[in-house]
Amino acid sequence: MRVPGFGGSRLARLVRAEGVDELFQAPRRFIEQIGEGAVSTLENGSARVEAEKVAAIAAARGQTIVSLGSAGYPTALGAIFDPPPVLFMRGSLQSGSRRVAIVGARGATPSGRSIARDLACGLARYGVEVVSGLARGIDGSAHEGALLGGGTTLAVLGSSVDIVYPAEHKSLAARIETRGAVLSELPPGTPPLAAQFPSRNRIIVGLSEAVIVVEAGSRSGASITARLALDEGREVLAVPGRPGDPLAYGPNALIRDGAALIRGLEDVLEHLKIEAAAAQTLSSPPDKILQKLKNSAAQSIDQLVADTGLALPDLMARLSELELDGRIERLPGTLFRCASPA
Repeated sequence: MRVPGFGGSRLARLVRAEGVDELFQAPRRFIEQIGEGAVSTLENGSARVEAEKVAAIAAARGQTIVSLGSAGYPTALGAIFDPPPVLFMRGSLQSGSRRVAIVGARGATPSGRSIARDLACGLARYGVEVVSGLARGIDGSAHEGALLGGGTTLAVLGSSVDIVYPAEHKSLAARIETRGAVLSELPPGTPPLAAQFPSRNRIIVGLSEAVIVVEAGSRSGASITARLALDEGREVLAVPGRPGDPLAYGPNALIRDGAALIRGLEDVLEHLKIEAAAAQTLSSPPDKILQKLKNSAAQSIDQLVADTGLALPDLMARLSELELDGRIERLPGTLFRCASPA
């Protein structure tokens, strides 16, 4: 990646066609593609020395490196036009997982964040891994929802994985590492720069079989991600918004142009061809929560923790499950009550 004359797509094409070892061992064979400067850098060994330095720094910071063409590299990502030659990662990638991206506005509304969280939670219950970009707003809510649903999630950064942006999501990133991965194509010590985020978006698309857009402006990163998804043959799904709302422009325009309209989790499952009966069962039943809510007025999180004896993560996962099933409803102030009389 550091060799002069290599662009991302050019390097990816050569690696896929020839393999990394061949580029190092016989670089002069590729002089027409990469130029004399790149050949000299490969021949004199400075590229290998630089690579070893970066790898050592990454290892010292708890990162693993997955390279294009290796067994651990995601197959779907490697098939896009310009896959990242390497991924720096904290956490782990699950092989064979179905993955769906949920993206949207940083300045999302409470309703938009709730929709993203609930969709992610529901997908997690069906064993679908949620991919997003760890940004404020929709991205963060999607990651939270996947964790609440007991699933795994991947956060793709526009900085290196040792510089979490935004800083307030450091604790969220740490939780994601235990139930998925935080990853980037950028080497250790790379700060977040505006030019790096559009490039980050292609990785989100490449990892996912479909992209869901929840609230996005006319020229937002989420809309760009959706267009990239269409270019790569991924399905695009969008949650419609009220005409005239600036955050509805992106998803409404996508729907006008052929994206699937999503009213809720059932529509997503239908498009992904996932049977409702395939939902993963949470480890302990929600009876305690339902019983408590049936016998009292709306309850707060703290009250439910005290009354049910459930750990907070388990409680939140079950509340999200019951809410998605329409059996309870969330009120302002993070209160919960039964959706219908006991």
